[in-house]
Amino acid sequence: MPEAQGAVKDRRHMTSHTFAHQGPLTGTINVPGDKSISHRALMFAGLAVGQSQITGLLEGEDVLATAAAMRQFGAEVTRGADGIWTVHGAGVGSLLEPKQALDMGNSGTSTRLLMGLVASHAITATFIGDASLSGRPMKRVIDPLSLMGASIHASAGGTLPLMLRGAAPAVPITYRLPVASAQVKSAVLLAGLNTPGITRVIEPVPTRDHTERMLAGFGATLEVGEENGERIIAIHGEADLKPMDVTVPGDPSSAAFFMVAASIVPGSDLTIRNVGLNPTRAGLLQVLLAMGADITELEAREVGGEPVADLRVRHAQLSGIDIDPAIAPSMIDEFPVLFVAAAMASGTTRTTGLEELRVKESDRLTTMAAALTLAGAGVEEHEDGLTIHGTGGEPLVGTPQGASVATRLDHRIAMSMAVAGLVSRNGVSVDDTAPINTSFPTFMGLLDEAAA
Repeated sequence: MPEAQGAVKDRRHMTSHTFAHQGPLTGTINVPGDKSISHRALMFAGLAVGQSQITGLLEGEDVLATAAAMRQFGAEVTRGADGIWTVHGAGVGSLLEPKQALDMGNSGTSTRLLMGLVASHAITATFIGDASLSGRPMKRVIDPLSLMGASIHASAGGTLPLMLRGAAPAVPITYRLPVASAQVKSAVLLAGLNTPGITRVIEPVPTRDHTERMLAGFGATLEVGEENGERIIAIHGEADLKPMDVTVPGDPSSAAFFMVAASIVPGSDLTIRNVGLNPTRAGLLQVLLAMGADITELEAREVGGEPVADLRVRHAQLSGIDIDPAIAPSMIDEFPVLFVAAAMASGTTRTTGLEELRVKESDRLTTMAAALTLAGAGVEEHEDGLTIHGTGGEPLVGTPQGASVATRLDHRIAMSMAVAGLVSRNGVSVDDTAPINTSFPTFMGLLDEAAA
């Protein structure tokens, strides 16, 4: 794989920042568009024949990596001055072979879903990424795509850089997910789009269903059923996708940081507009309410097939709870900031069944345990979760000079510890805020705006 060697790189310039108590969070804010839906909107519009428009697209680095890849596959993807994106699709079965390696940056979603896309087309693509992404496991996608006939040469340990040669025709499979992963499910369904026959995915545990909702909207023939308590998704191959205009709701994973911040900073009364509340993503809201959070849904509505509401969040004294591991898939990205909420609660919060957090942008269990301990929280790390002893609402007290924490190039660690800084007596210094741009480029500005 000579063209991929040496392609692992990290282009970031480290930017440290200290976060400290600034007073209550008030007013009304808008969080960026949902990252999961933004990725899929670009991909499916890029596979449709005709013109689609996307409003509210998240313009973070991860999503822009998807846009760049779809251009290499032959789709026309442009951004208007009004922020609306226009996509002229290449058509299922008509993807061009990329002329150069697909640089996925830090985006695991882009990588895994686009691997599925390539797997059933007669093209070869090389996937590269930054240092963090190049340490993340791809075997979970390689296995089912290989069963469908794709030829995949990965780096040692099944990581990036990797080269994927698609199969034409690919072979339809029935695949039971060994881990709860919307990305693996979506990769197989995307491969199934250009595979003759019916490709099926069996989900023992339901995961976020944006792919199914949006594929149906773009005209794919898709059936979702249940058998023996398991969810079965079947997609009919050699699909013709029709263009569709998409309005992207606000990202619940981004709203999570402000939901927790307003819950734990005394005096806060913050409204977060247009938050996507897809049931497969709303786990954090359920957990915070169970802990005693004061969160009200206003103007519940539906946007582009997705449930949406404005959330009014007021400060409340939270109580520690034992969190059911069954809820983990619906809030897997929100656990780092939940750990911050738990650090401020009364009593003890216990989490289990979170092995998946060890293979995210960083090992989020070890990284958050170390960061919160430095900030003055009582944390015990276990193989599959954390136990956190809360302060009962008292500020976190780290060292007199403040806690200086390592984020391991992980955007969610950086933002979670920024929230911890708001309830810290001596502040929390985050070693690198640059990774925040992968998912939430307006985070710092919104934090200043809400605390002003």
